[in-house]
Amino acid sequence: MIKRVSPALLILSMAMFACRPNHNSTVKSPVLQSDYLGQTTPTDSALLFAPNIVSTGMNERDFAITPDGNEIFFCREVGNFQYTTIFYSQRIGDIWTTPNVFEHCTNPNYKYIEPHVSPDGKKLYFISTMPIDSASQPNEDIWYSTKVEGNWEKPKNLGAPVNTNSKEFFPSVTHDGTIYYTHLDTIAKDEFIYRSRIVNGAYQQPEKLGPNVNIGQARFNAFINPDESYIIIPAFGMPNSFGGTDYYISFRNNSNQWSLPLNMGDKINSANPKEWSAAVTPNGKYLFFMSAQQGNHKIKELNPQAFLNYHNAPQNGNTDIYWINTHFIDDLRKQAKYN
Repeated sequence: MIKRVSPALLILSMAMFACRPNHNSTVKSPVLQSDYLGQTTPTDSALLFAPNIVSTGMNERDFAITPDGNEIFFCREVGNFQYTTIFYSQRIGDIWTTPNVFEHCTNPNYKYIEPHVSPDGKKLYFISTMPIDSASQPNEDIWYSTKVEGNWEKPKNLGAPVNTNSKEFFPSVTHDGTIYYTHLDTIAKDEFIYRSRIVNGAYQQPEKLGPNVNIGQARFNAFINPDESYIIIPAFGMPNSFGGTDYYISFRNNSNQWSLPLNMGDKINSANPKEWSAAVTPNGKYLFFMSAQQGNHKIKELNPQAFLNYHNAPQNGNTDIYWINTHFIDDLRKQAKYN
């Protein structure tokens, strides 16, 4: 289980770390304080989140934060998805720990991805290829860890009827415990968005959502707002796409109807094809999303150090994590149409 450490020990340990090379200099890791690792909060324009701390030259995606704002989870992958795992940072007092691999996600033989914290902060859901037991084969399933007395317990497989012999991805949970997720239909050989409600503590037979959610030539990794008022859907093959996969939104009315999907616009979508992981913070203020947009930094002279510096910097063509204020979602809601 994750152990809490004193602020004094934390500050001492952080002072011993060196930051990743940043262009032509090497600096010590900053002491991270305040909300969201002390980052400047965004307004109506997206900002790169925690450059050289969370967003680096590696591929980062999948952001989750606990309702109290004191624990952050995100994913890194290397080797063309050969290795992927969940990183974790905790605020103790007002000081954040240096992001480290989440303690239950350290086995290199398995993949760990797509963390999601339940609205009450008591469960951490994620995807892993861990086998259930020695007789089972590795498979993408939904797992969860329960928080007990401040510690995250050993993960458990969510089990049937949500998990199947096929693949499940990207869990997202509502206030009443309904889980939304992606399921690979082995007959159609395609991925679709499903949900399963809880009745008397048990998940019910999953329901495949309708055509206003299961959109485009491919769709996956949908995030449901905890009150179920809207769903954010990364989709490929839509006629009004900026390029590749874009983020779309569908709003749900009191009759359980989903609105026609709306492209979420150029505030978060771009021509780059890698935009398929989004999540809204528990307080509803910020949208975090993955994108592979390239920055403005240029190599002035082709030499080994310049290549290394570019490779080790965010916005180098690999995926990074961005965030933006959610005010623009209210504007999109005004455009919602139902058929």
